[in-house]
Amino acid sequence: MHSESDLRSFVTWCDERGLEPLGVQRPHIELYVRWMQEVRRYKPSAISRRVAVVAGFYRTCVIDEVLAHSPAEYVRRPNVPPESPTLGLTHLQFEAMLATARTSSNLNDFALVAMLGLLGLRIFEACGANIEDLGDEHGHRVLKVRGKGGKVVLTPLPPAVSRAIERAVAERASGPILRTARGTRMDRHCATRRLHRLAQAGGVHAARMHPHMLRHTFVTTMLDAGVDLRDVQIAARHADPRTTMRYDRARKNLDRHPNYILAAYMASGT
Repeated sequence: MHSESDLRSFVTWCDERGLEPLGVQRPHIELYVRWMQEVRRYKPSAISRRVAVVAGFYRTCVIDEVLAHSPAEYVRRPNVPPESPTLGLTHLQFEAMLATARTSSNLNDFALVAMLGLLGLRIFEACGANIEDLGDEHGHRVLKVRGKGGKVVLTPLPPAVSRAIERAVAERASGPILRTARGTRMDRHCATRRLHRLAQAGGVHAARMHPHMLRHTFVTTMLDAGVDLRDVQIAARHADPRTTMRYDRARKNLDRHPNYILAAYMASGT
């Protein structure tokens, strides 16, 4: 999860400049924002997220009466584009990734692609999933997912995903679902390397293959399939529907324009 590392980054920035985090003022945090923009070249979404973490830290300090007011209260954040800069895979590319992973000699590959692309898990959720998190609920095979903010949800496993996970688990009764070749828990770096190899083997030409591309594909594929935006939001566990809308690369697709739905609904009277 990002929150801890984001806050650690700010504390390190303060320490390198001889600043006490509990003694900084708003101009210092504005300088931190400029440093992220001009020196580190972070994307607006990353900067906005990091500032939100810092603001949350100071808000807690005010609540706990450690500080009288928050120095981050009026800090300006960069505008985040209304559309996600991350591109998901096309339908054919996603099929190629699934097919290549399914026939891979590494049993973790199919489970990795299925958990990211068919369940829409974030990479830390997939890598953090344990065998003990698998279970049954009302006739459904489910996975207990620990998401952002420590929220725990039960995610139903479609048969293909369940089979992929069972293959990766094999005869083991405990431990991580996804493992490296050495038998240790897979992390985001190992997952990224596995996805790169699968993309090359499957002839999937993506500018920058990384785990979030499959979560992005999970959202866009459901939207392309006609799943209601609210249902996609729930499946992706987005707190704000605007987050889901940022993923919708097909919003401008005229084939899905609501005018056609209305005309079809009123066809009997026209």
